[in-house]
Amino acid sequence: QVQLVESGGGLVQAGGSLRLSCAASGSTSSINVIGWYRQAPGKQRELVATIGSAGSTNYADSVKGRFTISRDNAKNTVYLQMNRLKPEDTAVYYCNARRYRVDLVKLWDVWGQGTQVTVSS
Repeated sequence: QVQLVESGGGLVQAGGSLRLSCAASGSTSSINVIGWYRQAPGKQRELVATIGSAGSTNYADSVKGRFTISRDNAKNTVYLQMNRLKPEDTAVYYCNARRYRVDLVKLWDVWGQGTQVTVSS
């Protein structure tokens, strides 16, 4: 099994930057895709960015050009660099890891506990 621990959230003014970290432990070699989702109050959880085992990335349109996802395989850690933050980026950010079958059916996914990001105007 895989465990995820996020860190790096906080309060920042609009236009500022934060970097989130997600440290994975356990059977990390079984992870196919790892990334970040967020959930604002009263809204559904949404994709922010993901990175595959081969390094391919995927971003929500709302964060393209401002956020960058990266991974350090030696540390089993994924980062989300968030620049030019906006008040609408305020949410709890969750790390997610998942594994797929060869036919792309999801086998499992694991969530971290979440970290709060608050952007003041």
